[in-house]
Amino acid sequence: MKISSIEDYQRVYKQSVEQPEEFWANIAQNFQWRKKWDKVLEWNFTEPSIKWFQGAKLNITENCLDRHLEAWGDKPAIIWEPNDPQEHHRVLTYQQLYEKVCEFAHVLKNNGAKKGDRICIYMPMVPELEIAVLACARIGAIHSVVFGGFSAQSIADRIQDASCNIIITADGGYRGTKLVPLKNIIDDALVQCPTIKKVIVLTRTRTPVSMIKGRDVWWEDEVKKVETQGATDFPAEEMDAEDVLFILYTSGSTGKPKGVVHTCGGYMVYTGYTFTNAFQYEPGEVYFCTADIGWITGHSYIAYGPLTQGATTVLFEGIPTWPTPARLWDIVEKYHVNILYTAPTAIRSLMSFGDELLEGKDFSSLKKLGSVGEPINEEAWHWFDEKIGHKKCPIVDTWWQTETGGFMISPIAGITKTKPGYASLPLPGIQPVLVDENGNIIEGNSVSGNLCIRFPWPGMLRTTYGDHERCRTTYFSTYHDLYFTGDGCLRDEDGYYKITGRVDDVLNVSGHRIGTAEVENAINMHSDVVESAVVGFHHEIKGQGVYAYVVCPNQHGDPELTRKDIMMTVTRIIGAIARPDKIQFVSGLPKTRSGKIMRRILRKIAEGDAENLGDTSTLLDPSVVDEIKEGAL
Repeated sequence: MKISSIEDYQRVYKQSVEQPEEFWANIAQNFQWRKKWDKVLEWNFTEPSIKWFQGAKLNITENCLDRHLEAWGDKPAIIWEPNDPQEHHRVLTYQQLYEKVCEFAHVLKNNGAKKGDRICIYMPMVPELEIAVLACARIGAIHSVVFGGFSAQSIADRIQDASCNIIITADGGYRGTKLVPLKNIIDDALVQCPTIKKVIVLTRTRTPVSMIKGRDVWWEDEVKKVETQGATDFPAEEMDAEDVLFILYTSGSTGKPKGVVHTCGGYMVYTGYTFTNAFQYEPGEVYFCTADIGWITGHSYIAYGPLTQGATTVLFEGIPTWPTPARLWDIVEKYHVNILYTAPTAIRSLMSFGDELLEGKDFSSLKKLGSVGEPINEEAWHWFDEKIGHKKCPIVDTWWQTETGGFMISPIAGITKTKPGYASLPLPGIQPVLVDENGNIIEGNSVSGNLCIRFPWPGMLRTTYGDHERCRTTYFSTYHDLYFTGDGCLRDEDGYYKITGRVDDVLNVSGHRIGTAEVENAINMHSDVVESAVVGFHHEIKGQGVYAYVVCPNQHGDPELTRKDIMMTVTRIIGAIARPDKIQFVSGLPKTRSGKIMRRILRKIAEGDAENLGDTSTLLDPSVVDEIKEGAL
């Protein structure tokens, strides 16, 4: 299953494009199935309809846990590093993780969960988060993990959209010096969520919380009941390859987040295959991904991908800069990490503290480095290569999305020749094309266009939950018979791909996608705001920052306080992650005569390129542009 050389990659890639069904069937043989498939693939991109490994039966947790027990039962599956390095870390072997997942599967069943139920998970980065995810999969329930930084309103929106009936949370969580009151936030959300019947609460911070009789139960109490019953195993529910595994909400170009749906069989095969190959994972290596399980990176490359391959994964609660900005380097040293997978935002942030933090740190265990979330800029790439990898660790600069399920374009560690800032070459089975605005495919090299994929892969989304038409219009209607990624891209003279950023109204802030419409909706909820427009601008650390132009005539004589009020409104409605970096008050927005806001103009002003705005004479009121230029922040 693992590619061994660049010649091998070229041979395998050729086969994957010419005989995709045969190729993926061979890969799938490396996994455990209760019943093999009747048909490898059936698809069309018009509806869209994508079905992989039809008729196959499996449970993904048997591939993550059960099949490793005999050979690797005593091998560490999770090494948990807590927020405070003074607190004792935890190690869970594959055997222990299996037992805890079975135990919590019983807890879920005892609390009324069944196959097909949607279960919302809102937890800190503790081993129990991963246990909860796997226990849902084991009983055939569909998990919907919500990142611990989202607000009560964001949680309520997601619970309502998926009609969840159970929530798994904790009393609180730690992020550096902050204590996040998770249960209190859940209680605020549940005012709007009548479908919720049970709330299971883990003790983490010992924060005082409200526990409602008949609805709220403590994780520890429920586990004790299972222990009293003496139930150690839990037979995994048999799932169809195309049954839903999870829903993960992502921002789009409209205000409402959309629930991306991934299914059991294809997702399992794709995440396992891409993890092993991109990182060239060897048994026994310690792998450290700094992401949160609340994002797709945590689903695919902390939970499912590594576990299907029997990997040892470091799970990190906290932030890279606390209690010191050397935190990640201390973890690498402490656990003899071999593979470090992190975000350009984290790298740029740690660079800013200076190289003296690296003095005396032992990076000798590192063999491979990885980058995720956004294109990595050349300066950060070279720093990562020289200061952390000491020029002996290949950098796997992965391009992929929530919707793709796993890596799409990425170097293969030690095999693909790397170029700073380039995602490099497509992985086997992935057929990228560049298209112009009219949908014409651009052939050859040294070209740029919009990035599309012309053939399905097993890890791709199947729909957006409860709204298949939205899936069609977002990803499959822009260009005929192609999956549209929403990203611009260039292909150089060597056929290497470089992602140039979003071409739709979606920002990439610290590697996380945030829809401009979603932020505008939140700003417009402020009682004094008449209208707003949000664009991205270059940010030294985050990659992209959020710049908001706000029409707000009534500022009560204190623009700075009004700015803070608007930021608080966004934080309450979406979460701190979407808070604008800059808010410029304006008397009006540049609009066409049909009322469309010209974000292109606003983007150029935000980027400091106000001299190249092009023709503004067609605007309803061109004078508003001069006013905005003068007041630019």
